[in-house]
Amino acid sequence: MSRGPYNTFVAQLVDACLEGADEKLGLDTVVLDLREFVDSFDALVIVAGRTDRQVRAIAEEIERRCALRPGTSPVHVEGWDGAQWIALDYGDVIVHVFDEITREYYDLEHLWSAAPAFRPERLR
Repeated sequence: MSRGPYNTFVAQLVDACLEGADEKLGLDTVVLDLREFVDSFDALVIVAGRTDRQVRAIAEEIERRCALRPGTSPVHVEGWDGAQWIALDYGDVIVHVFDEITREYYDLEHLWSAAPAFRPERLR
């Protein structure tokens, strides 16, 4: 059973994440709707970059775009040093920016395969 669309705040955060990932040419971006599976957050955004430099650039652009929404900054951030996996926790939206090898290894899409997934087309 679907809960319907995200609330406005979550939808704006997800949009900012998608725009940021697209701007920095993120690979295979997906949004998983986890509202039916966990109570602690609504959406999981997963994207990959080819290099550590691109992973950092994607995460920075997502942070920049989310910060344009009043009062929005990540509650917690991990992974800047190695940039194989940067996690941005916005409370209701969790963002994982991986390098390709790390994304394949952890395979979060498979872990949450029962969740509805949205794979956007390139915005540009």
